[in-house]
Amino acid sequence: MSDDYTPPIDPLDVLHEDAQLIVVNKPSGLLSVPGRGEHLADCLLSRVQAAFPQALLVHRLDRDTSGVMVFAQTPHAQRHLGLQFEKRQTRKTYVARVWGRLEPKTGTVDLPLIVDWPNRPRQMVCHETGKPAVTDWRVAKYEGDTTRVKLSPKTGRSHQLRVHMLALGHPILGDPFYAEGPARDFPRLMLHSEELRLKHPEGGVSMKFRAPVPF
Repeated sequence: MSDDYTPPIDPLDVLHEDAQLIVVNKPSGLLSVPGRGEHLADCLLSRVQAAFPQALLVHRLDRDTSGVMVFAQTPHAQRHLGLQFEKRQTRKTYVARVWGRLEPKTGTVDLPLIVDWPNRPRQMVCHETGKPAVTDWRVAKYEGDTTRVKLSPKTGRSHQLRVHMLALGHPILGDPFYAEGPARDFPRLMLHSEELRLKHPEGGVSMKFRAPVPF
């Protein structure tokens, strides 16, 4: 990660708040948790804790990804939500814009991923030592030389959606790690966590949270 970290100064966008959890809409360009060094201290976690001092981390989104992120208000909620993510009981839907015309209109990428050590934080497909990673996709519409697509990850590997789209030959627009040439020439990574479904830690009721797509 480069040192030119200039996070956006958008006010905190709270989508939902109750005694157990807080759901916010994370802006693109803001770290989920602090990086190493004082210049990487500003992050969504610290901003949420400034407003909700007892807030606890449950999961993360990449710095350049925007959208729905949930925080726990109690240790019980943190454990409960953490297990849902771990056991893949949450349902996540992302919207991405990718380079080229993605065909067919629906499909599944099942390619194991591992960190590309010499080029971290990049990840890569590796059939020998990679961890299982599965993503369903559905084309929403074609937009010129690009495709708007809904992505539903069945696993939660680092950079999973970005590497899986690249593996299909359709990198996500504006991706500083995986897009090249004109596909990279966009003001931000065109990846947004649009919807998160989970069970409430108190009573287990299914809940759905959405954040409008900003691109």
